[in-house]
Amino acid sequence: MALYDTHCHLTVEPLASRMDCVIRRARDAGVDDILVPAVDRSSWAAAEALGGLEGIHVALGLHPWSASEGLDVPELREELERLSCLAVGEIGLDWAEGCPPRDVQMGVLEPQLALACDLGLPVLLHCRRAFGDLHAVISGFLPGLRGVLHAFSRTPAEAEPFLEAGFLLAFGGAVTRPGARRAHASAAFVPPDMMLLETDAPSLGVEGIQPGGTEPMHVALVAGAVARIRGVTPESVAGTTAANARRLFGGR
Repeated sequence: MALYDTHCHLTVEPLASRMDCVIRRARDAGVDDILVPAVDRSSWAAAEALGGLEGIHVALGLHPWSASEGLDVPELREELERLSCLAVGEIGLDWAEGCPPRDVQMGVLEPQLALACDLGLPVLLHCRRAFGDLHAVISGFLPGLRGVLHAFSRTPAEAEPFLEAGFLLAFGGAVTRPGARRAHASAAFVPPDMMLLETDAPSLGVEGIQPGGTEPMHVALVAGAVARIRGVTPESVAGTTAANARRLFGGR
């Protein structure tokens, strides 16, 4: 299989300190490409070191959890261009308790969406408990805005507005869990040309592997789970989703 992990935090421990081994295991599992989102200024700097690694791609953005840092749009623009980033992200909205205030999150999200449109880059969207509000925000930037809603595990009804807006949906560890009925239903519902795979390693687990233990090689397990749900082969899922990723982000 030729797999593309479209969301993996290689700059985060425990992956960062054993990156060579992590990448080698990913290659052995058939993972040709890994997209690494940086989420705050400290990870922007860490992402720079990844630029020379074959098959490793970088995105930069200010995550809603880091929204209180404040956003310097010219600085982000400069870094996105300097590092030849494939996307703006990870960005989005998170209405869970303990996150920065909603107005603060909105205040950093909208300029990043505008910047993505200006640069012609897709966005990597994080969303928790804010699907209606996030859809309303991105609608104001259509048709110029494109991207992916990452780690999607909600219902087909919640997926549909984003699909209609032209956004792809990325499935991760949730689809590997037998009891994840919403994620399974959505993985069966999404058109094949609108689907991506990811691990969000090390943040999210897969069936049998807890968060902190996941690596990009485990995207093969995600491909296998999606294949079972859709009644196709893992090779078919891998090939289709990798082609979708290259269409969205560019590259071979």
